[in-house]
Amino acid sequence: MGVHDSTYAQGMHVVHDGPRQAPPLVLLHGSGASSAFWGPVAGVLAGRHHVIRVDLPGCGQSPPAPSYAVPGQAARVAALLDDLGLRQVAVAGHSSGGFVATSLAEQRPDLVRSLTLVSTGPSLGALLPQPGLVRALLAPPLGPLLWSLRSDAVIRKGIQATTARPVTVPDDAVADLKNIAYRTFRKILRDHTAYVAERSVPARLAGLGRPVLVVFGAADPRWDPRSAHEYDAVPGARVELLPGVGHIPLFEAPEPTSDLMLRFLAAAEDTAPA
Repeated sequence: MGVHDSTYAQGMHVVHDGPRQAPPLVLLHGSGASSAFWGPVAGVLAGRHHVIRVDLPGCGQSPPAPSYAVPGQAARVAALLDDLGLRQVAVAGHSSGGFVATSLAEQRPDLVRSLTLVSTGPSLGALLPQPGLVRALLAPPLGPLLWSLRSDAVIRKGIQATTARPVTVPDDAVADLKNIAYRTFRKILRDHTAYVAERSVPARLAGLGRPVLVVFGAADPRWDPRSAHEYDAVPGARVELLPGVGHIPLFEAPEPTSDLMLRFLAAAEDTAPA
């Protein structure tokens, strides 16, 4: 697979997989998660790409930040890519990581060749009621207390509440979630919600002229699976629904997800940016 190492840049923990001379692929996680969520697919993707997994501010092994606004997070990722001397990279985001990927393309189209959005809700109206366990962990006044008492088993149950089939949750993903502070998680959710409430993701993507792959679980309990077709408004966007899969295809269907991404990325590499 080539090089595997981790560094810190622009105040973020960054994991590199695969040969540095291969086409670059940036992977961004969702709210409160970490680069470990991409672990089940990173090895396969690194067979053809220089995979760059980022722990966004306040998540994983990255320190907290004053703000978690999506444009600010995207600006940090842009600065990271500038430091690495990279241009026209493929960018993929899971869940609200797709918001950061989209904002990066909005701000710096010179950096982004293609976008893959996995379980990224297109608009606020597509959001479904959260599972009971997740609501209990987040809602005051008991939320902060329950959060501080979370065990590994409770964290795993919280993750599994968003899936549609049994999954094995990697230990490093559990450890990263256990380390995030309650207030940090609440701030991240608030700022990420504000981004999609301001303007839908398809509306943001429509004029960017970049190849877009949308992967959605057909049984996603977090975002209405039917809303995936809101992305049909993006010229040339490819929408794929995975049967029997919930909100985390990276855990639930790593092989089909990797295959869809690799085929899309290979085609996108032959497409000149608009």
